[in-house]
Amino acid sequence: MSTHVLSLLVEDRPGLLTRVAGLFARRGFNINSLAVGVTEVPGLSRITVVVDVDDLPLEQVTKQLNKLINVIKIVELDPATSVQREHMLVKVKADNASRSNVIEVVNLFRARVVDYATDALIIEVTGDQGKVQAFLKAVEPFGIKELAQSGLLALGRGGKSITERVMRG
Repeated sequence: MSTHVLSLLVEDRPGLLTRVAGLFARRGFNINSLAVGVTEVPGLSRITVVVDVDDLPLEQVTKQLNKLINVIKIVELDPATSVQREHMLVKVKADNASRSNVIEVVNLFRARVVDYATDALIIEVTGDQGKVQAFLKAVEPFGIKELAQSGLLALGRGGKSITERVMRG
């Protein structure tokens, strides 16, 4: 199995996300990451799905997704030709003795402290999967109290956009 990143341009309709996720679930595929949000075109949303699956079953799911009336376009994003980022908030233990060391790690990873308490810091980190995982490994010795991570966000490199035809049409 290999990891695939799919970017779906869809109409913003209730229940569509459930139908999209259901197509993967019915085939027994686990979705590793799922992110949904508005696009630059009113009424359209982008769903970014990361799934581990072989090429042929993925092709079958893609064909079924294309049959859904509210799915406008599906693009598989290759890591070499796209920008892919994850976003994470991490609450790390940071007392007076360890706070400066935690902040040193934050600065090393170009992350930022977004909340300060006497016993913890909430840190925001953005980057590719490798950077985010390396950051977690670096702060783990201090003690991770809590974390929240977004699904992968991705866009193809260059001037092309999957919404261009929709905007012209």
